[in-house]
Amino acid sequence: MDWDKLRIFHAVADAGSLTHAGETLHLSQSAVSRQIRALEESLNTTLFHRHARGLILTEQGELLFEATSSMVKRLDAASARIRDTEDEVMGELRVTTTTGFGTLWLAPRLSALYAKYPDLKIDLMLEERVLDLPMREADVAIRMKEPSQADLIRKRLMNIRMQLYASSEYVAERGKPERLEDLSQHRLICQAPATPQVAAGAALVQTLMAYNVPSMLTVNNYFGVLQAVLSHLGVGVLPDYLTEDFPNLVRVLPDVESNDVPVFLAYPEELRHSKRVSAFRDFVTEEIFAHRHRQ
Repeated sequence: MDWDKLRIFHAVADAGSLTHAGETLHLSQSAVSRQIRALEESLNTTLFHRHARGLILTEQGELLFEATSSMVKRLDAASARIRDTEDEVMGELRVTTTTGFGTLWLAPRLSALYAKYPDLKIDLMLEERVLDLPMREADVAIRMKEPSQADLIRKRLMNIRMQLYASSEYVAERGKPERLEDLSQHRLICQAPATPQVAAGAALVQTLMAYNVPSMLTVNNYFGVLQAVLSHLGVGVLPDYLTEDFPNLVRVLPDVESNDVPVFLAYPEELRHSKRVSAFRDFVTEEIFAHRHRQ
């Protein structure tokens, strides 16, 4: 099949419109339409249902779009590797991690990375869904468990634990729980057990809920839990990496904590020699080393 026609087909399928695809490709609508018709004739099939609202892929079109999407991602990976032969660290690096870790720990430290590599462009994707690194949904991932996908280079960064914290103002006004039973006098702030999260954190929450907690606030990420704790709403379940950056947090019930949660950095084998990935990996490793030695 003609790659130029496939490229145009992919742009149309992605945009859902001949006009929008033409604008992206810098081609006229009629030129794009001719290429799509020629591709359909060569395959002897219809790739789009044409509606007034736009174009919708047929079943055959969906199959072809899946194939061209994979091709585009592989080409992007090849382009990234070619660009990484340059001496300087520059260009885009797509990093994915959880909302809590990315917002509360990683993002505040990126100024040091930009100071060293000012031409680096970081696309930080914060979500609980595990993105497909081999298919280039992201270049680098930091996750709270070891990635199971094949063809990945993995580096264990550290272990964290979920612990109980309150603000110093809250403790001054309401007192500090001394026993688990004392939680019956306090509001618990945590992620809901059904929310996507590390298993160790969910297990700790389940344990705490057995102590007749009268009031709860559940949030779907640790950033929200932290904001509620800093607003003096109660006792929160939070990761221990926050203690350095938020000195107003007071740990309560110091004997109560989750099991270790491993933190891994991972990236595709094909990016082993990427200068951008190496720069980011070294930056995170150095920051974690410094963080641990300041605790």
